Amino acid sequence: MLTQPFADAVVEAEKVIAEAPHISTEQDLLEGYDYLAGSIRASLQLAWAYERDYPYFTQSTGPYTKMGLDNPDALYFHSYLRDSAEYVVTGTRGTTRDLSFQVLNGDYSPVEVPDSLTAFDDRAFDIAGDGTFEIRFGPDAAKAGPGYFVLGEGSAMLVVREVYSDWGRERRGTLRIRRADRAGTAPPPIGRDTLEKRFGVAGKILLSRLRTFLAFPEWYYLKLPVNTMTEPRRTPGGLATQFSSAGHYDLADDQAMIVTVPASDAPYQGIQLGSMWYISLDYVNHQTSLTADQARVDPDGMLRFVVSERDPGVANWLERLGHRRGYVQIRWQRLSRDLTSEDGPRVEIVNVADLPRLLPHYDHARVTADEWTARIAARQEAVADRMLG
Repeated sequence: MLTQPFADAVVEAEKVIAEAPHISTEQDLLEGYDYLAGSIRASLQLAWAYERDYPYFTQSTGPYTKMGLDNPDALYFHSYLRDSAEYVVTGTRGTTRDLSFQVLNGDYSPVEVPDSLTAFDDRAFDIAGDGTFEIRFGPDAAKAGPGYFVLGEGSAMLVVREVYSDWGRERRGTLRIRRADRAGTAPPPIGRDTLEKRFGVAGKILLSRLRTFLAFPEWYYLKLPVNTMTEPRRTPGGLATQFSSAGHYDLADDQAMIVTVPASDAPYQGIQLGSMWYISLDYVNHQTSLTADQARVDPDGMLRFVVSERDPGVANWLERLGHRRGYVQIRWQRLSRDLTSEDGPRVEIVNVADLPRLLPHYDHARVTADEWTARIAARQEAVADRMLG
């Protein structure tokens, strides 16, 4: 059977989910199976997108195919490459806050992070007055310069991130890729050997995806003291202009984590929560993430986020959604300077009942039930527009 390798991988993947060390409740397990379903879908999509001679961009992760503590504010796309070929990327710059490109020498695995061979944002090339652009990736170092980026040895994947700050107003652009010497030609008809190989590749992607991102937090999060966050640091993986602050929490239902951080002058600043599956929480129907544009800034220029299970009645509440344990991360992008500890977060654990007394500018932070409903409705509408755009 052509599908047998993939069917076997699904059986093995279910064991990976069922035996995950963090599972302690039925909710944990059910979320794991939901994560598995999205991963199955994504793995098939990625295996069929493995076209290095007739490439196209595919969405790497999204609301229903999550992985790797996906950023709710980002659209992720990628295409596969040959390091010996030249590729043309054309598109139209949208109004999103950041558009970045990164060339990797492989994919993430349970034992290593792929090297970033090239990373830059759209300030590194010319964009026409109508928003259109054309850039090239290829092996010819003599062509290096604005608009031509050299593919180093081992270049295997081009990753593109388009990042929103104001979900309701910003609009995505367009993006296309082709191999320069294949325009106007067509790939050969698909054969049995190719299909068999792709089902096998899909199975390998599925297992690697699950195992990698269960191991990933051990490298960067779980060795940190609980209920703390790191100073801002360059995000592992080589993104050109991104810093991040990471941590993990463990909170009782009557506790709250107050995360206080300066409102940055960076074009993008955002905070999010993640589950122990190392994926974002439901950011469509709940406020589990906020950008600086979505958050309410206090009169002293600080952003104060309240992570809790119980509703604290404030605008910058980040909903835990029943997750006693989880991850919290802040990202800054399109930076023009390195961040220091002064730019980073401070964390305090308090009782939810004490927030009116302990949270600075509490009256300024408060929201009514109707205001909260409007905030959630705006999220739902904005994500629907983004996904259809």
